[in-house]
Amino acid sequence: MTIQLHAQPYDLAATGFYFEDYDDYAQKATKLRNDYGDPVEEFEIQFIDGEHIDCDLAQAIGINQANLKQFLEAVEEWDEHDKTRVILSVGECGYRFDAKTQPSDFEVDIYHVDTMRDLAEQFVDEGLFGDIPEPLQFYIDYDAIARDLAVDYATAEVAGNHLIYRCA
Repeated sequence: MTIQLHAQPYDLAATGFYFEDYDDYAQKATKLRNDYGDPVEEFEIQFIDGEHIDCDLAQAIGINQANLKQFLEAVEEWDEHDKTRVILSVGECGYRFDAKTQPSDFEVDIYHVDTMRDLAEQFVDEGLFGDIPEPLQFYIDYDAIARDLAVDYATAEVAGNHLIYRCA
């Protein structure tokens, strides 16, 4: 998968550059000079093009020079579930993203359903509320269960997918 980023210098007398990997970034950043011949050291890193989930990951972690290398490694190494886990944990649950962050560091329950009512129905079907006799199944108030679930669970959209999650 190809990703394109842009390093925009904070120095107004310098012009930024596009890059696709960390080596390309490091090489161009080292050589960059402003209009007065001074080296440029600080950049805003902007996500330009790539997979939707990678864009969401960049936004959730607040991509910058300090975490750029780890972000690019994550884009290559993590699968969609791992990225989703980090996006929700860091972007929604308030966890920190640092140099040693791994998706397994976070405890977040993720459900691929659109609404709390769908989650309530899934939980009843899975037997989370015990064994419910067939004649009583028509009397279950899924909306009430959904309201109760909304206390601990929240909704989010990641890469265009509606999810319900719970931070542990």
